[in-house]
Amino acid sequence: MPKEILKKIELLREELRMHNYNYYVLDNPTISDFDFDIKLKELQQLEAQYPEFQDASSPTQRVGGEITKNFNTVTHTSRMYSLDNSYSLEDLQDWEKRLLKNLGVEKLEYTCELKYDGASINLTYQKGKLITAVTRGDGFQGDDVTANIKTIKSIPLQLMGDYIDDFQIRGEIILPFEGFEKMNMERVETGEEPYRNPRNTASGSLKLQDSAEVASRPLDCLLYHIVGENLPYKTHYDTLENARNMGFKVPSAIVQCMDIDAVFTFINHWDTERHNLPYETDGVVVKVNNLHQQDELGFTAKAPRWAIAYKFKAEQESTILHEITYQVGRTGAITPVANLEPVQLAGTIVKRASLHNADQIAKLDIREGDTVYVEKGGEIIPKVVGVDLSRRPSDSEMTQYITHCPDCSTTLVRKEGDAKHYCPNEFGCPTQITGRIQHFISRKAMNIDGLGAETIELLFNEGLIFNYADLYDLREEQIIPLERMAEKSAQNIVAGIELSKQIPFEKVLFALGIRFVGETVAKKLAKHYKSMYSLMNASFEELVQVDEIGDRIAQSVLDFSNDLGNIQLIDRLKSYGVQLEMSLESQEGKTEKLQGKIFVVSGVFYQMSRNELKKAIEDNGGKISSSISKKTTYIVAGDNMGPSKKEKATDLGIPMITEEEFIDLLKS
Repeated sequence: MPKEILKKIELLREELRMHNYNYYVLDNPTISDFDFDIKLKELQQLEAQYPEFQDASSPTQRVGGEITKNFNTVTHTSRMYSLDNSYSLEDLQDWEKRLLKNLGVEKLEYTCELKYDGASINLTYQKGKLITAVTRGDGFQGDDVTANIKTIKSIPLQLMGDYIDDFQIRGEIILPFEGFEKMNMERVETGEEPYRNPRNTASGSLKLQDSAEVASRPLDCLLYHIVGENLPYKTHYDTLENARNMGFKVPSAIVQCMDIDAVFTFINHWDTERHNLPYETDGVVVKVNNLHQQDELGFTAKAPRWAIAYKFKAEQESTILHEITYQVGRTGAITPVANLEPVQLAGTIVKRASLHNADQIAKLDIREGDTVYVEKGGEIIPKVVGVDLSRRPSDSEMTQYITHCPDCSTTLVRKEGDAKHYCPNEFGCPTQITGRIQHFISRKAMNIDGLGAETIELLFNEGLIFNYADLYDLREEQIIPLERMAEKSAQNIVAGIELSKQIPFEKVLFALGIRFVGETVAKKLAKHYKSMYSLMNASFEELVQVDEIGDRIAQSVLDFSNDLGNIQLIDRLKSYGVQLEMSLESQEGKTEKLQGKIFVVSGVFYQMSRNELKKAIEDNGGKISSSISKKTTYIVAGDNMGPSKKEKATDLGIPMITEEEFIDLLKS
């Protein structure tokens, strides 16, 4: 009897999966909604009656009902990078020239696909089943939203056909226009405010606590990128075709382009045709098709070299500029802001827009009361791009840029060659103080749970903190009486601060907010100096000898290190147990054997993956370069190395070593 029941359950599951795929992925229903619901109900009853046959990938799991109070933070096993943007065909031609030079080839093949405007998601599958779904977050880590993602009908819980055992696939959660409009009609009928735009609504849906509510929303998922070790494909286009065969909804608007001219044809077609799509898109993503060439090109600190986004011309609207106000950043930089008559722009209501700096205001002669043209830079950040002089009021007065800080009234300074004005009152300006602490606790830095920008401002205003070291003196009994606080909130804040003492040194260095020391620079300095005190004792001459550290960064580090207030802060952080030096574990297996040597890694390898090779070079003090030059020490040459690269290496007399010879070099 149990065997017969299990067989019936499995047949129902398979049948429902196929009907679901036909309806939501192929848009070709083969059963009525009524008949589908009858079969689903039958399966639910059987699974309830025989709980021993429960399966997390069953179609019954899509109805939702699971409550998630806290979304766990998950580190991506493979970073989710951003894309570099281009805004003209000339930008794309320049990009191709760089690619051809780096690869040493004369021609490249591309894939073109539309850039969807939604919420990025990373799905992990093992043995054909959906294991986890994680939001993009900051690219390094995101939130686990698996329970909510399971309710989206176009995302397979169980794969079909021949599939890879262990891989990740990335895509965009979107809300099609038709579903968005229907949701808004229902909200208006019940007296609720309509949602502003599909993208933000889709993104917000992923963090709803009740998955049943997510299930009620007509969300969709378009997939565009597979990530995994030793993928059995040669081209990006092949990966997408195979993803489609596994049951994923891969858009049909994807083509292989044999050259850059074919890319231009695709872009020109969709620049107008996009307006007929059932969902939002803001550009075209162009990728090098060959996966081996993608591997060779690698990544910059922020984006893949082998992909670029061509952004369609930004939507532009005109509106009235009522007032110019000024914001102070954590570094003291002053940013002028246009306060506008609200205007609808690219799906959102825009009330404020950046004016950048005094030069931009003077260049456009922007004045209060003007009718200005506003667009979204990259369709994200609103900015004023022009003035309608024909509609300027007769009593208009030229804008006088402020001379004193709007927060602390200190006289502003502007260094030669710098576009921005600055407030020099670093330790007395309230916005700079709270801004530095907010940066310190941020996800990419100390990642302190329970603390946010508003809480930092509250603690500062209550006189409990004046710098980031003060966080480590906070006690629960000080926090509980504050507005919007309770015992649990206070416990979470104190626990989060305590956990931050385990954050590794390179992130602590970034958290300190030294001007010009971003994530990548912080990693380089931490790796080179190993401890905060070694870094602070370094001279200008020593600092500029570090790879990619120029005069500006060196001077900024020197200024920070010579400030008595900063020295005292660092001493306090050390006394609290914050990691101010590289741990022994992080230094394990690392040497300076390859110090001063520059490597180019090219070709296909068998004993080590390309990433393992690059890591071994960096772990032993060497540097990776993407292109061959006179400075190159060695080329680690694998199979299928480009002939033009071999020719250039020979012309320059640069030694080419095999994978085995590189391993011997490490052992020597």
